Amino acid sequence: MYYRRKIILSLLQVFDGELEKIQLQKLLFLFTRFQKNKKAFDFVPYKFGCFSFQANADLSTLKKYGIVSENEKSWRKEDEINYLNELTKEDKKTIGDFKIIYSNKTSDDLIKLTYKRYPYYSINSSVAEKYLSKEELEDLNNYRSFEDDVVLFTIGYEGITLETYLNKLIKNNIKVLCDVRKNALSMKYGFSKSQLKNACNGLGIEYVHIPEVGIDSEHRQELKTQSDYDLLFEEYKNNNLKKSIESQTKILNLLKENKRIALTCFESDICQCHRKHLSEAVTNLKGFKYKLEHL
Repeated sequence: MYYRRKIILSLLQVFDGELEKIQLQKLLFLFTRFQKNKKAFDFVPYKFGCFSFQANADLSTLKKYGIVSENEKSWRKEDEINYLNELTKEDKKTIGDFKIIYSNKTSDDLIKLTYKRYPYYSINSSVAEKYLSKEELEDLNNYRSFEDDVVLFTIGYEGITLETYLNKLIKNNIKVLCDVRKNALSMKYGFSKSQLKNACNGLGIEYVHIPEVGIDSEHRQELKTQSDYDLLFEEYKNNNLKKSIESQTKILNLLKENKRIALTCFESDICQCHRKHLSEAVTNLKGFKYKLEHL
Protein backbone atom coordinates (compact mmCIF):
# COMPACT_ATOMS: atom_id res chain seq x y z
CA MET A 1 0.00 0.00 0.00
CA TYR A 2 1.24 3.49 -0.82
CA TYR A 3 2.60 5.29 2.22
CA ARG A 4 0.37 8.30 1.60
CA ARG A 5 -2.72 6.08 1.92
CA LYS A 6 -1.50 4.89 5.29
CA ILE A 7 -1.45 8.54 6.38
CA ILE A 8 -5.11 8.93 5.40
CA LEU A 9 -6.04 5.74 7.24
CA SER A 10 -4.01 6.74 10.31
CA LEU A 11 -5.89 10.03 10.55
CA LEU A 12 -9.20 8.22 10.33
CA GLN A 13 -7.95 5.72 12.90
CA VAL A 14 -7.01 8.25 15.59
CA PHE A 15 -10.24 10.19 15.08
CA ASP A 16 -12.32 7.17 16.09
CA GLY A 17 -12.50 5.75 12.59
CA GLU A 18 -14.54 8.49 10.94
CA LEU A 19 -14.12 12.07 9.73
CA GLU A 20 -16.28 14.40 7.71
CA LYS A 21 -14.91 14.80 4.20
CA ILE A 22 -14.02 18.44 4.72
CA GLN A 23 -12.36 17.64 8.06
CA LEU A 24 -10.20 14.97 6.45
CA GLN A 25 -9.07 17.25 3.61
CA LYS A 26 -8.21 20.04 6.03
CA LEU A 27 -6.36 17.72 8.45
CA LEU A 28 -4.38 16.21 5.59
CA PHE A 29 -3.45 19.70 4.46
CA LEU A 30 -2.34 20.72 7.94
CA PHE A 31 -0.42 17.46 8.27
CA THR A 32 1.59 18.19 5.12
CA ARG A 33 2.65 21.54 6.59
CA PHE A 34 4.69 19.52 9.10
CA GLN A 35 6.41 17.34 6.51
CA LYS A 36 9.93 18.66 6.04
CA ASN A 37 10.88 16.91 2.82
CA LYS A 38 8.51 15.60 0.16
CA LYS A 39 4.89 16.17 1.08
CA ALA A 40 2.48 13.25 0.95
CA PHE A 41 -0.11 15.37 -0.85
CA ASP A 42 -0.24 18.65 -2.73
CA PHE A 43 -3.27 20.95 -2.66
CA VAL A 44 -5.05 23.54 -4.77
CA PRO A 45 -7.35 26.43 -3.81
CA TYR A 46 -10.72 24.86 -4.57
CA LYS A 47 -14.41 25.54 -3.92
CA PHE A 48 -14.13 24.99 -0.16
CA GLY A 49 -10.46 25.86 0.25
CA CYS A 50 -7.44 23.52 0.21
CA PHE A 51 -8.20 20.34 -1.70
CA SER A 52 -6.14 17.37 -2.88
CA PHE A 53 -7.41 15.54 -5.95
CA GLN A 54 -4.89 12.78 -5.26
CA ALA A 55 -6.19 12.22 -1.72
CA ASN A 56 -9.73 12.04 -3.03
CA ALA A 57 -8.68 9.50 -5.66
CA ASP A 58 -6.85 7.45 -3.01
CA LEU A 59 -9.98 7.35 -0.89
CA SER A 60 -11.99 6.12 -3.87
CA THR A 61 -9.45 3.34 -4.38
CA LEU A 62 -9.54 2.40 -0.69
CA LYS A 63 -13.33 2.30 -0.91
CA LYS A 64 -13.11 -0.02 -3.91
CA TYR A 65 -11.20 -2.51 -1.76
CA GLY A 66 -13.51 -2.15 1.22
CA ILE A 67 -10.92 -0.49 3.44
CA VAL A 68 -13.05 2.64 3.82
CA SER A 69 -16.67 3.49 3.22
CA GLU A 70 -18.39 6.80 2.61
CA ASN A 71 -21.70 8.52 3.00
CA GLU A 72 -22.71 11.96 1.79
CA LYS A 73 -20.67 13.76 4.45
CA SER A 74 -18.03 11.38 5.84
CA TRP A 75 -15.32 8.79 5.28
CA ARG A 76 -15.10 5.80 7.62
CA LYS A 77 -12.29 3.28 8.15
CA GLU A 78 -13.62 -0.25 7.91
CA ASP A 79 -10.68 -2.56 8.62
CA GLU A 80 -8.92 -3.26 11.93
CA ILE A 81 -5.31 -2.72 10.84
CA ASN A 82 -3.24 -0.30 12.93
CA TYR A 83 -1.77 1.88 10.18
CA LEU A 84 -0.39 4.39 12.66
CA ASN A 85 2.27 1.86 13.66
CA GLU A 86 3.40 1.69 10.03
CA LEU A 87 4.30 5.38 9.84
CA THR A 88 7.67 7.00 10.52
CA LYS A 89 8.32 8.18 14.04
CA GLU A 90 7.87 11.82 13.00
CA ASP A 91 4.60 11.27 11.14
CA LYS A 92 3.23 9.10 13.91
CA LYS A 93 3.93 11.85 16.45
CA THR A 94 2.33 14.52 14.26
CA ILE A 95 -0.88 12.54 13.87
CA GLY A 96 -0.91 11.77 17.58
CA ASP A 97 -0.56 15.48 18.30
CA PHE A 98 -3.37 16.22 15.85
CA LYS A 99 -5.70 14.04 17.86
CA ILE A 100 -5.04 16.24 20.90
CA ILE A 101 -5.09 19.59 19.08
CA TYR A 102 -8.01 19.07 16.72
CA SER A 103 -10.21 16.50 18.45
CA ASN A 104 -12.98 19.03 19.11
CA LYS A 105 -12.68 20.95 15.84
CA THR A 106 -15.65 20.86 13.49
CA SER A 107 -15.45 21.19 9.72
CA ASP A 108 -16.34 24.87 10.11
CA ASP A 109 -13.55 25.33 12.66
CA LEU A 110 -10.99 23.75 10.33
CA ILE A 111 -12.18 25.74 7.31
CA LYS A 112 -11.84 28.97 9.26
CA LEU A 113 -8.43 28.00 10.61
CA THR A 114 -6.99 27.10 7.21
CA TYR A 115 -8.50 30.15 5.50
CA LYS A 116 -6.96 32.50 8.03
CA ARG A 117 -3.61 30.75 8.30
CA TYR A 118 -3.15 29.94 4.60
CA PRO A 119 -5.14 32.56 2.65
CA TYR A 120 -3.90 31.53 -0.81
CA TYR A 121 -5.94 28.35 -0.57
CA SER A 122 -9.18 30.28 -0.07
CA ILE A 123 -8.94 32.49 -3.19
CA ASN A 124 -11.45 30.32 -5.10
CA SER A 125 -13.69 29.52 -2.16
CA SER A 126 -17.41 29.95 -2.68
CA VAL A 127 -17.94 30.33 1.08
CA ALA A 128 -15.04 32.61 2.06
CA GLU A 129 -17.33 35.42 3.17
CA LYS A 130 -18.73 33.13 5.86
CA TYR A 131 -15.33 32.70 7.52
CA LEU A 132 -13.30 35.82 6.76
CA SER A 133 -13.76 39.45 7.72
CA LYS A 134 -14.19 42.17 5.11
CA GLU A 135 -10.54 43.12 5.48
CA GLU A 136 -9.40 39.50 5.15
CA LEU A 137 -11.53 39.07 2.03
CA GLU A 138 -9.94 42.15 0.49
CA ASP A 139 -6.52 40.81 1.46
CA LEU A 140 -7.12 37.72 -0.68
CA ASN A 141 -6.44 39.88 -3.72
CA ASN A 142 -2.80 39.88 -2.64
CA TYR A 143 -2.76 36.14 -3.38
CA ARG A 144 -4.56 36.30 -6.73
CA SER A 145 -2.94 36.92 -10.07
CA PHE A 146 -4.39 39.85 -11.97
CA GLU A 147 -1.87 39.81 -14.80
CA ASP A 148 -3.73 40.47 -18.03
CA ASP A 149 -1.07 41.07 -20.66
CA VAL A 150 -1.59 38.69 -23.56
CA VAL A 151 0.69 35.66 -23.30
CA LEU A 152 0.77 32.28 -25.02
CA PHE A 153 2.13 29.83 -22.45
CA THR A 154 3.18 26.22 -22.81
CA ILE A 155 3.43 23.70 -19.97
CA GLY A 156 4.31 20.02 -19.55
CA TYR A 157 3.14 17.81 -16.72
CA GLU A 158 6.02 15.32 -16.59
CA GLY A 159 7.39 14.86 -13.07
CA ILE A 160 4.85 16.98 -11.19
CA THR A 161 1.55 16.32 -9.44
CA LEU A 162 -1.80 17.46 -10.78
CA GLU A 163 -2.04 19.96 -7.93
CA THR A 164 1.41 21.47 -8.61
CA TYR A 165 0.50 21.72 -12.28
CA LEU A 166 -2.83 23.43 -11.55
CA ASN A 167 -1.20 25.87 -9.15
CA LYS A 168 1.12 26.93 -11.98
CA LEU A 169 -1.92 27.70 -14.11
CA ILE A 170 -3.59 29.64 -11.29
CA LYS A 171 -0.51 31.68 -10.42
CA ASN A 172 -0.08 32.69 -14.05
CA ASN A 173 -3.78 33.62 -14.36
CA ILE A 174 -4.29 31.23 -17.26
CA LYS A 175 -7.86 31.27 -18.53
CA VAL A 176 -7.84 28.47 -21.11
CA LEU A 177 -5.85 25.25 -21.19
CA CYS A 178 -5.39 23.84 -24.69
CA ASP A 179 -4.57 20.15 -24.59
CA VAL A 180 -2.53 19.53 -27.76
CA ARG A 181 -2.01 15.78 -27.33
CA LYS A 182 -3.29 13.59 -30.15
CA ASN A 183 -4.73 11.20 -27.56
CA ALA A 184 -5.55 12.86 -24.23
CA LEU A 185 -4.86 9.75 -22.17
CA SER A 186 -2.27 9.34 -19.44
CA MET A 187 -1.09 6.69 -17.00
CA LYS A 188 -0.33 9.57 -14.63
CA TYR A 189 -3.22 10.39 -12.30
CA GLY A 190 -5.20 13.50 -13.19
CA PHE A 191 -4.00 14.00 -16.75
CA SER A 192 -6.45 12.00 -18.83
CA LYS A 193 -8.95 14.19 -20.62
CA SER A 194 -11.98 13.88 -18.33
CA GLN A 195 -9.90 14.18 -15.13
CA LEU A 196 -8.00 17.22 -16.35
CA LYS A 197 -11.12 18.89 -17.75
CA ASN A 198 -13.04 18.43 -14.48
CA ALA A 199 -10.14 19.74 -12.40
CA CYS A 200 -9.72 22.81 -14.60
CA ASN A 201 -13.43 23.59 -14.73
CA GLY A 202 -13.59 23.43 -10.92
CA LEU A 203 -10.96 26.17 -10.83
CA GLY A 204 -12.57 28.41 -13.43
CA ILE A 205 -10.15 27.41 -16.20
CA GLU A 206 -11.63 26.39 -19.55
CA TYR A 207 -10.29 23.16 -21.03
CA VAL A 208 -10.10 22.65 -24.80
CA HIS A 209 -8.75 19.55 -26.55
CA ILE A 210 -7.21 20.15 -30.00
CA PRO A 211 -6.03 16.70 -31.14
CA GLU A 212 -5.44 17.82 -34.75
CA VAL A 213 -2.10 19.40 -33.76
CA GLY A 214 -0.85 16.36 -31.85
CA ILE A 215 1.55 13.58 -32.84
CA ASP A 216 0.45 9.96 -33.12
CA SER A 217 1.80 7.96 -30.17
CA GLU A 218 3.21 5.31 -32.52
CA HIS A 219 5.67 7.88 -33.83
CA ARG A 220 7.05 8.49 -30.34
CA GLN A 221 8.05 4.94 -29.43
CA GLU A 222 11.78 4.96 -30.26
CA LEU A 223 12.89 8.37 -29.03
CA LYS A 224 16.15 7.94 -27.12
CA THR A 225 18.31 10.94 -27.98
CA GLN A 226 17.71 14.59 -28.78
CA SER A 227 18.57 13.78 -32.39
CA ASP A 228 15.66 11.33 -32.45
CA TYR A 229 13.34 14.06 -31.23
CA ASP A 230 14.73 16.57 -33.73
CA LEU A 231 14.04 14.20 -36.63
CA LEU A 232 10.49 13.65 -35.42
CA PHE A 233 9.86 17.36 -35.10
CA GLU A 234 11.24 18.10 -38.58
CA GLU A 235 8.66 15.69 -39.95
CA TYR A 236 6.01 17.28 -37.70
CA LYS A 237 6.80 20.76 -39.01
CA ASN A 238 6.88 19.67 -42.64
CA ASN A 239 3.65 17.70 -42.48
CA ASN A 240 1.28 18.27 -39.55
CA LEU A 241 1.94 21.96 -39.03
CA LYS A 242 1.46 22.73 -42.71
CA LYS A 243 -1.89 20.90 -42.67
CA SER A 244 -3.27 22.26 -39.39
CA ILE A 245 -3.37 26.01 -40.03
CA GLU A 246 -7.06 26.07 -39.13
CA SER A 247 -6.36 24.59 -35.69
CA GLN A 248 -3.43 26.94 -35.16
CA THR A 249 -5.71 29.85 -36.03
CA LYS A 250 -8.20 28.53 -33.48
CA ILE A 251 -5.45 28.73 -30.84
CA LEU A 252 -4.60 32.28 -31.88
CA ASN A 253 -8.27 33.30 -31.66
CA LEU A 254 -8.55 31.73 -28.20
CA LEU A 255 -5.52 33.78 -27.19
CA LYS A 256 -7.00 37.02 -28.52
CA GLU A 257 -10.31 36.35 -26.77
CA ASN A 258 -8.95 35.17 -23.42
CA LYS A 259 -5.54 36.87 -23.23
CA ARG A 260 -3.75 34.12 -21.29
CA ILE A 261 -3.88 30.55 -22.55
CA ALA A 262 -1.54 27.57 -22.26
CA LEU A 263 -0.70 24.72 -24.62
CA THR A 264 -0.11 21.51 -22.71
CA CYS A 265 1.48 18.15 -23.38
CA PHE A 266 3.54 15.63 -21.37
CA GLU A 267 7.26 16.40 -21.62
CA SER A 268 8.84 18.77 -19.13
CA ASP A 269 11.74 19.52 -21.48
CA ILE A 270 10.39 21.91 -24.09
CA CYS A 271 13.04 20.70 -26.57
CA GLN A 272 11.51 17.22 -26.44
CA CYS A 273 7.91 18.28 -26.98
CA HIS A 274 6.02 19.25 -30.11
CA ARG A 275 4.34 22.12 -28.25
CA LYS A 276 7.53 24.15 -28.79
CA HIS A 277 7.16 23.96 -32.55
CA LEU A 278 3.40 24.35 -32.44
CA SER A 279 3.63 27.49 -30.30
CA GLU A 280 6.29 28.92 -32.61
CA ALA A 281 4.04 28.22 -35.61
CA VAL A 282 1.23 30.14 -33.89
CA THR A 283 3.57 33.09 -33.28
CA ASN A 284 4.25 33.20 -37.02
CA LEU A 285 0.58 33.53 -37.94
CA LYS A 286 -0.64 36.87 -39.20
CA GLY A 287 -1.95 38.92 -36.29
CA PHE A 288 0.25 37.43 -33.58
CA LYS A 289 1.94 40.27 -31.69
CA TYR A 290 2.13 38.82 -28.20
CA LYS A 291 4.53 37.08 -25.84
CA LEU A 292 5.40 33.37 -25.80
CA GLU A 293 6.46 31.83 -22.49
CA HIS A 294 7.36 28.23 -21.64
CA LEU A 295 6.53 27.35 -18.03
